[in-house]
Amino acid sequence: MPDRHYRICPLCEACCGLEVKTEGTKVIAIRGAEQDVFSHGYLCPKGVSLKDLHEDPDRLRTPLIKRDGVFVEATWDEAFAEIERRLLPLRAQHGADAVALTIGNPAAHKVSLLAYTPRLVKSLASRNVMSASTLDQMPKQLSSALMFGHWLSIPLPDIERCDYLLILGGNPMVSNGSLWTVPDYRGKAKAMRARGGRIVVVDPRRSETAAAADEHLPIRPGGDALLLAGIAHTLFDEGLVNLGRLAEHVNGLDEARAAVAPFAPQVTAAGCGIPAETQRRLARELAAAPRAAVYARIGTCTTRFGTVNSWLVDLINVLTGHLDREGGAMFAKAAAFAPNTQGRPGIGKGVTTGRRRSRVSGAPEVYGELPITVLAEEIETPGDGQVKALITIASNPVLSAPGGPRLAKALEGLDFMLSLDIYVNETTRHADVILPGLSPLEDLHFDVAFPQLSHRNHARFSGPVFDAAPGTPQEWQTILRLCALLEGRGLGVDVAQLDDEAIASDVRRFAGDQTPAILAALDPWRGPERLIDLQLRVGPYGDQFGRKPDGLNLAKVKAASTVDGGGVDLGALTPRIPEVLRTPSGKIELAPPAILADLAHVKAEPAPEFSLIGRRDTRSSNSWMHNLPVLAKGPERCTLLIHPADADRLGLAEFARVRSAVGELVARVERSADMSPGVVSLPHGWGHDLPGVQLAVARERPGVNLNALLDMADRDPLSGNAVLGGVAVVITAP
Repeated sequence: MPDRHYRICPLCEACCGLEVKTEGTKVIAIRGAEQDVFSHGYLCPKGVSLKDLHEDPDRLRTPLIKRDGVFVEATWDEAFAEIERRLLPLRAQHGADAVALTIGNPAAHKVSLLAYTPRLVKSLASRNVMSASTLDQMPKQLSSALMFGHWLSIPLPDIERCDYLLILGGNPMVSNGSLWTVPDYRGKAKAMRARGGRIVVVDPRRSETAAAADEHLPIRPGGDALLLAGIAHTLFDEGLVNLGRLAEHVNGLDEARAAVAPFAPQVTAAGCGIPAETQRRLARELAAAPRAAVYARIGTCTTRFGTVNSWLVDLINVLTGHLDREGGAMFAKAAAFAPNTQGRPGIGKGVTTGRRRSRVSGAPEVYGELPITVLAEEIETPGDGQVKALITIASNPVLSAPGGPRLAKALEGLDFMLSLDIYVNETTRHADVILPGLSPLEDLHFDVAFPQLSHRNHARFSGPVFDAAPGTPQEWQTILRLCALLEGRGLGVDVAQLDDEAIASDVRRFAGDQTPAILAALDPWRGPERLIDLQLRVGPYGDQFGRKPDGLNLAKVKAASTVDGGGVDLGALTPRIPEVLRTPSGKIELAPPAILADLAHVKAEPAPEFSLIGRRDTRSSNSWMHNLPVLAKGPERCTLLIHPADADRLGLAEFARVRSAVGELVARVERSADMSPGVVSLPHGWGHDLPGVQLAVARERPGVNLNALLDMADRDPLSGNAVLGGVAVVITAP
């Protein structure tokens, strides 16, 4: 009789509940957990691929050390001895800034990494910390922080009660939400339309989401700020502004009105490709809808004006009276780890950016990070503070960041590189030591970030399906051991003691003289479970260590998180303003000065012959997914989508040469009438044919690296986010 296990999928933002059936140490089936309180049995191919990932022969299970240019297996003690021997002298000689740290997208899906990496950042004490956030989402985080006071106070469409949804640059039919955790978007959108709701999608490509919408408006790549400003202008110009109950909670209405005054639709139409009357119609429809929301994602963030775009989205949500209203754009209230549920409600310190700048190009720090696109120049450029060593955590910037070939060459020049990763990929092949993590099926799971972005409030936990191999540490233990090494405590540390010290420090910050009692109450747990229990108990639904006996703690969430239970449903989103605000004024800041200053630079530019955009596929959210057979099968996905008329005009057959200002490549052609004329599309995360890569399945169809065409110096100046879309290219026959 097979064993049944409840599991939360860690492979994308949808965070679906799974039922995993096993016999002994083998997975025999994976399906959606029907009783899951959040995903209700929804399943995409990524969930099924957990079996392939767990069994992948290329997945690392033991540390590797590079000897004479070749990786050899090592014990954990040998690997840490090598780190001590090579990294610590470099740091002592050149300073903390000589060691950079990059953090990849998978870290957001593992509590061991997301909750413990900040400790590593503190122990490292380097200014050169970078993450994948500056490749796709930092503009939204920055605009939200400036408007509402915290980086994760991001308004989310309340899709189950919405009447009108305007989507720009997002494809939730494929992603099931991005900075919007909404499993089974397809089903929810279908239900919305069935009850009379309307969905309008703005995208240069007729994406899967656009194809299932009521209306698709093809926009000129990079024209989002012009369109959104034209809509905001219309709301003011036609007297459609209706703040409702938010009127007493906003600052800067007059300044926002003046800022968008130059952007009349008749002025912006040529630059965005959306007729003036259509812009005005969108504004009127949003204003008239009883419950509406504007949602925009990667396509609007990965442009020169990513932060401006993100701000305009929520400005429009405020102006139409749909922010913080049922059926509009609302704020989640996460059960744990959410700073906007902690401290004094309704007011706070807000955020500060630019506390430091990168050494070479002067890019500003945002949310404690520098743009990941400065890494190559920081390695290449001699002088004080030059990066000599690198630590990567679940990060593959050679494929995910602009200028991949240049970065790969720069990595060859490092004096030492350490990677925490489960594969020898395009980036980690340069490492001197690789420390592997566990299979997701060997690890516990609790979502830290995504309940702060979920369309419905919930709390869920899943334990490991299988035991890890004897002697294999969990990733939080590896990180604590690295912290101790960087702090000069040597190799012979007691990780359990380090864990006790870490939790005591966390508790002491808010508990004061009550620390011993709280630590005693947490005593049954260790590691991430102890952190989770603490955060649940002090959270908005928590038991407050006995003061609210009916409240949550980890034991209760665990008991509810089974195949037959599926977690704790905490209800639909509810209005949170002013409580959610953490701005110094206690108001929504409608006119952040830095954003208004950048808005003044928005103007129509001459259209290139071709603009390049990216795209996403359900089966390849991250580059390592290309090595999993269940996701890699099917048609080739790394293709250049181009409108048939453009392909005919250029005489393209099987392949095309794509050339930008900084690079070129030859890609396989796929004709598609879904593309706007003059726009071509390539997906991110491909190019698996580099020497030394140990990804056997991915190498069979390596694809091409889009980032070879992207300029690492091209960034949104406010957030530092890379410009990945709307890039001018020349297309010719090869």
